[in-house]
Amino acid sequence: MAADVDLLVLAELNPDVLVASGKVDVRFGQVEQLIDNATVTLGSSGAITACAAAAQGLRVAVCAVIGDDPIGEWTADQLRGHGVDVAGVIRRPGRQTGLSVVLTRADGDRAILTYSGTMTELSAADMSLDRMRSARHVHASSFFLQRGLQAGLPGLLRAAREAGATTSLDTGWAPEGEWASARSALRDLDYLLPNAAECVQLATALELAPAQVDGGAATSTLRAAQALHRLGPAVAVKLGAVGALAVAPDGAVRVRGRGVTPVDTTGAGDCFNAGFIAGVLDGSTTTEALKRAVASGSVAVTGWGGTGRLATRAEALDAAGQLEAEPILR
Repeated sequence: MAADVDLLVLAELNPDVLVASGKVDVRFGQVEQLIDNATVTLGSSGAITACAAAAQGLRVAVCAVIGDDPIGEWTADQLRGHGVDVAGVIRRPGRQTGLSVVLTRADGDRAILTYSGTMTELSAADMSLDRMRSARHVHASSFFLQRGLQAGLPGLLRAAREAGATTSLDTGWAPEGEWASARSALRDLDYLLPNAAECVQLATALELAPAQVDGGAATSTLRAAQALHRLGPAVAVKLGAVGALAVAPDGAVRVRGRGVTPVDTTGAGDCFNAGFIAGVLDGSTTTEALKRAVASGSVAVTGWGGTGRLATRAEALDAAGQLEAEPILR
């Protein structure tokens, strides 16, 4: 791995078996049903974020664990093909790489079935401090899937910040409801990048904000983001097609989404992460980074699979320039 990278991603790695289920109501009982489309694509939040950042011109490296199986080698090859440095990817003998089956519907909703495999095996012991200090920004993905990384992640983030890097975390969903376990990772974090549901779940589990607040879902999301920000990190929340909001030291802001016709929403949030991080590394304000994040996510949904349509730097900046932002006065 190069000694000077823009972005180091501490990742879980897996392919996605992506299935467009259309209007099919999946049934058991050995009933064969026909679907609209299916393919194998590069999956995982960390991998898609890394590839999307590389597409915007960042020098990106990944640290992760894969098995010594064909699935693991295929996943590493896909990352290489997108220009991502995989020298920090550990191939563990006798272990099986993880896999996700993603069922998508025409309305953009998805069901995700994940076999963890080696996703749980990356740990702080696999990382050198020199590697952490080699990056301008360190991003950790899927906190709740990366169980082996959880205990050591605060120390890794602290070392990165002490070396001058910025840090971010996309927790992903907590499959077993273990939201409160993320508390320690927030202390040495510059940016938290959840979606709206994750934001509310985190704040509620940490007893920072009630699950429901008078004023509806939008108010609950904002209050949750404000509560999480009080723990330290700026919080940029993905709101899907309607855009995003951020709560940072310089205030709260909302960016409206772009009008695009989605093909597949898989990986849109990870491309949002990449756009936001690229903005941070360019020295952008929180508002400008949030615009670039929304723009990157809106480009992503026009392709099939998490890496089917990645915005270039020029595309992301052009699309971001067409978005409107407004301060949130509360």
